[in-house]
Amino acid sequence: MVATREDGQMLLGLLEFGVSLGSMEAARTVFDDAFDPETASLDNEDVGKVLMFNETLGTFVKNGLVDAALVYDMWWVEGVWRRVGPYALRLRESAGEPRLYENFEWLAKNAPGA
Repeated sequence: MVATREDGQMLLGLLEFGVSLGSMEAARTVFDDAFDPETASLDNEDVGKVLMFNETLGTFVKNGLVDAALVYDMWWVEGVWRRVGPYALRLRESAGEPRLYENFEWLAKNAPGA
């Protein structure tokens, strides 16, 4: 499937959402050498922003609302999941909700070369 102008518009909307959420700045936290997803407090707002943004990406791709290849070309989804996945899994366990961030995980596992 080749990305369309509609996909491009959707991608711009997702970028706007990410900016308004503050996820781009929050990514600095999760890629900082001091960040440990195994021990970070489960109420870390920056990690929450990154998780929410990527869960939204995963939901849109999984439901065919935006071209997957375009998303994978734009974002390093599997790399972000590697950084925050253990944190997300801890949140799942803490909340007792197996669906928490499942679309982000799905997106990362389905990335080309993952």
